[in-house]
Amino acid sequence: CIGGERIYYEEFVYFMLNKPAGVISATEDFVHETVLDLLEPADLVQEPHPVGRLDIDTEGLLILTNDGQLTHQLTSPKKEVDKEYYAIINGIVTTDDIIKFKEGLLLKDQEEEFKTLPAKLEILEVDEEAKTSEIRVTIHEGKFHQVKRMFEAVDKKVMYLKRERMHTLKLDENLPLGEYRRLTDEELTLLKA
Repeated sequence: CIGGERIYYEEFVYFMLNKPAGVISATEDFVHETVLDLLEPADLVQEPHPVGRLDIDTEGLLILTNDGQLTHQLTSPKKEVDKEYYAIINGIVTTDDIIKFKEGLLLKDQEEEFKTLPAKLEILEVDEEAKTSEIRVTIHEGKFHQVKRMFEAVDKKVMYLKRERMHTLKLDENLPLGEYRRLTDEELTLLKA
């Protein structure tokens, strides 16, 4: 007790952040604002880190914790944890694209070449006039710029990308961009299951 007030020790902290564009998923950077810069000083005491990464221009769900075991459970490629994204695509997404995503796409760049795990692609809306599509895609790995590269592989371009879910945890619709909150006991129990 301090001054008659009981102090509780927490070994681990678990936060849900609605990451805005322009902020990087890192613990420190000398050029850009990081996701940790969005936290209150009191919430930095246990040195949380981002669970996985979102590109600088990608918005949405990011978990921050100091629980290394949970981080490994959610980011290890062997675990094949669902990561669900909403995106606006420049181009008309077709049934053929759905099939290609389901079969896995061969992605290449100067440094690596790999075939993605099967992904679930859902077409939400198509604007024939503007030649754009709104989609939801679920992947099970997290390679560098993966969703963007998958759409480039089918000759389309991601214009907006937002992560809405990771494993069982859905982004709180009432959480404004740039804001965060603690995970509830129920969310944490499901996430660890």
